[in-house]
Amino acid sequence: MAQRDLNPFAEATDMDNPFQDPAVLSQKPSSQYATLDVYNPFDNQGRPPPPYQPQPAVPPASVPQPPAEASQLPRKPSPTEPKNYGSYGSQEATAAKADLLRQQEELNRKAAELDRRERELQNAALGSAAVRQNNWPPLPSFCPVQPCFYQDISVEIPQEFQKTVSTMYYLWMFSSATLFLNFLASLAWFCVDSSVGSGFGLSILWALLFTPCSFVCWYRPLYKAVRSDSSFNFFVFFFIFFVQDIVYVLQAIGIPGWGFSGWIASLSAIKRNVAVAVIMMAVSLFFTATSVLGIIMLKKIHSMYRRTGASFQKAQEEFATGVFSNQAVRTAAASAASGAARSTLQP
Repeated sequence: MAQRDLNPFAEATDMDNPFQDPAVLSQKPSSQYATLDVYNPFDNQGRPPPPYQPQPAVPPASVPQPPAEASQLPRKPSPTEPKNYGSYGSQEATAAKADLLRQQEELNRKAAELDRRERELQNAALGSAAVRQNNWPPLPSFCPVQPCFYQDISVEIPQEFQKTVSTMYYLWMFSSATLFLNFLASLAWFCVDSSVGSGFGLSILWALLFTPCSFVCWYRPLYKAVRSDSSFNFFVFFFIFFVQDIVYVLQAIGIPGWGFSGWIASLSAIKRNVAVAVIMMAVSLFFTATSVLGIIMLKKIHSMYRRTGASFQKAQEEFATGVFSNQAVRTAAASAASGAARSTLQP
């Protein structure tokens, strides 16, 4: 028992120390063992440690590649990069731009209209001090005959109707020039054939009659109708210009002896002189163009008239108001009424 209580770590003999075992001390280190991790010195079987086996190399972890679909996805735009909303956004932007342009044009038109009305109000406010001087026909100052009308399409006519009124003014000028050419063609025909003297005389009459009368009878009523939205002047224009279109057609036909170098008269002049016939055919083309343009403009102005809200009832009211507001008519009516009253009271 006493030996068992001894300190086990006390000095012992070589046989008691396991690290002084001759079997262990006789072993020499070998290059086959790279480490002593697998060696068990307390193995009592006396077998040598197993040979060193290197651990297999672990391949480095590969970075996973994104799928093909992910590489095709759009990248996230930066905060400073302008956003792209696709074709739908482009269509909306185009539509918005077109709407803005349309609104800008409408505002410009209204601004021009307001400017024109402001000038009219300023002229009306000045009263008699701002009496408009007649400017048509444009005659020189030394001429003894002064202009008879005031005409300014850009000032007096609303902007949406200025093109129509200007076209009718050019139509009147074109028809007047055609009547002058008709006079020259009739003169050439009269020089070749003296038997057509009546037609030559009528061509002079038509040029002197239709030029001023067409301006006064159908152009001025149209001008005043558009300027003041007058239903009465619209009805006067439609009635007279319809008759004028019939006259244009008769001029293009060219009945011999009527003073018009139309198609029939031109073809009959070929037997006399080819050069005169060619001149008359050119005038026939002008008459035809005038008649076609007159019919087109009549239809166009009728459509414009229906959009303005004019009516026959308004024309009657305007006529009655115009008649009774005329001082001469009222004086004549009062004189007639007083004369009838006196004749009735006399026995």
